Amino acid sequence: MKKAALVLAVAASLWAGSASAMTVQEFLTSANRIPRNPTALLRSDTRRLMNEINGAFKTVGDEQKAAQAANRRAATCIPEGAKISLSPDMILTRFNAIPTARRNISVTQAVREWMAAEHPCPA
Repeated sequence: MKKAALVLAVAASLWAGSASAMTVQEFLTSANRIPRNPTALLRSDTRRLMNEINGAFKTVGDEQKAAQAANRRAATCIPEGAKISLSPDMILTRFNAIPTARRNISVTQAVREWMAAEHPCPA
């Protein structure tokens, strides 16, 4: 029963996330409009982008936990309790490195691919 509830929770979060999933291109377009100064933190669009990134990392972490709980191979193997600190420049550099033709992927998918590259699971 507990496993079914976990699968249902993950499915619900994926469904909720996909309904309003921001693409990498949308993220970059919004980010490019934000001035690079201390007042940026006061802007609602800055908070929206921060929430988008935080939500993407939470989703990827939840997917990893669900896969491990179901004894499936996870897409990522981020160490348990790892604190991932990223600067805005790191995020923008990574997202700008995505080819223009692929920037229609969601921010969550971009984070998933990024963490799979940074924290691959053993074969």
